[in-house]
Amino acid sequence: MTDATRILVISDQALIRCGIRAVVNAQPSLEAVGEATDALEAVSRLADLRPDVVLVDVVAPDLKTIEEMRILASSNLDDPVPVLILMSSFSDCCIEALAAGACGLFLKSAGPEDLAAALRVAAAGYAVLAPSLIPYLIEELNARRGLAALQRERLAGLSGRERDVLRLIAQGCSNAEIARSLHLGESTVKSHVQRVLRKLRARDRIQAVIYAYEVGLVHPGGLQTPYLDPPWDGADPPAPPSAGAFLRPRLAPASSSFQADGMVRRSS
Repeated sequence: MTDATRILVISDQALIRCGIRAVVNAQPSLEAVGEATDALEAVSRLADLRPDVVLVDVVAPDLKTIEEMRILASSNLDDPVPVLILMSSFSDCCIEALAAGACGLFLKSAGPEDLAAALRVAAAGYAVLAPSLIPYLIEELNARRGLAALQRERLAGLSGRERDVLRLIAQGCSNAEIARSLHLGESTVKSHVQRVLRKLRARDRIQAVIYAYEVGLVHPGGLQTPYLDPPWDGADPPAPPSAGAFLRPRLAPASSSFQADGMVRRSS
């Protein structure tokens, strides 16, 4: 098929892959050039197949989906390929999947022509988002914003020494190790730990560790996070970099419009 938009289909179910390929191949100017059971297999085939879009089938984005986005984003192609997630329902991992590299979210409840149009939009370099998902995304973002504000408020309530203690707790240090690191007595460290737990409203040290990671006070590997080292003025820390943008979504042109069928479509 000449000048067709080339699609690589990822699904761990053979019948689903066959069905999606049939739908894609039945649409004008689209061609399913290959399929894969997961992201690792897909990455191994990207260079040979050179798809214009990778279509990932999931029930709802989850931690596996996020990891697959990161694997796809780590491919060494000169021209990154947009990845569109085809899903049945919204989940709280949708935002992470987008941050990890997906160019959009599309619902399986849409028709074949709508899927074809979404694939063409993705291939053109635009973000694809089903309008019916927007309220869920806004609700999730608002909830996270409220939680982040509460977390920052509680973190700001800790003294510099208490933040030092929390950081070391999160790195797995015992009271004795914290005492040696900060040149304090163990009884003093114990008092600091109790105040940290009380101010954070944490039931135990495990909850304090989770909190420290959530607010970015520490990160995997146990290294200190420079932008939160005292003194800290309570301002929002910079967002950590994503695992790698698989696509830089652009806004659709002014002639575009949202359609009820669940996507961003360019006007003819």
